[in-house]
Amino acid sequence: MESYLNTYNIERSGDGVEYHPLLPFLPESAKVLFLGSFPPQRKRWCCDFFYPNFINDHWRIEGEVFYGDRDFFVDKASKRFMLREIVEHCKDCGIAFYDTATAVRRLRDNASDKFLEVVEPTDIRALTAGLKYLRAVITTGEKATETICRYYGVEEMPRVNHSITLEDTMELYRLPSSSRAYPLAFGKKVEAYRAMFVRYGYDLTRR
Repeated sequence: MESYLNTYNIERSGDGVEYHPLLPFLPESAKVLFLGSFPPQRKRWCCDFFYPNFINDHWRIEGEVFYGDRDFFVDKASKRFMLREIVEHCKDCGIAFYDTATAVRRLRDNASDKFLEVVEPTDIRALTAGLKYLRAVITTGEKATETICRYYGVEEMPRVNHSITLEDTMELYRLPSSSRAYPLAFGKKVEAYRAMFVRYGYDLTRR
């Protein structure tokens, strides 16, 4: 299976600076692009893809939204997410992923965005240039939302479950975090993500 690891960036990381360990995932048909802050440390990964931490519920939320099964992408026996199924789903549906930072320093030994120092922000216009069907970039955390607003010169961040226009017709839509540290019930997160996917024209009748 194709690897999504950015081996060049992994090898050049050092002296306290981490370069993004994953390649951008940009299906041509993508209507939304999830932009987080930066992946957690690799010791926390259970698959070599975006949202790799097994206790983060992003893939459980997408499983529930699209297939009515929160464990659709979960290999319970090995406590891993099923990479092949995730990639096929995202290519088929048209869902893109990357992050707002290309290089960071971690100020603490944890996965919290609050303790990330952005060394090199992502050039979002260059990242999205080839996505002709793109309607929105999606954030789920304050750090990513702040970084995007700064990049586009937007003064006021959108509230959770709301959007703002960035430029032309492209929107920035903010969702609740899929981290379990975010104080919202799983079912409420599913409702929020479902509403976003419906807004941007996704087919949710895949059950």
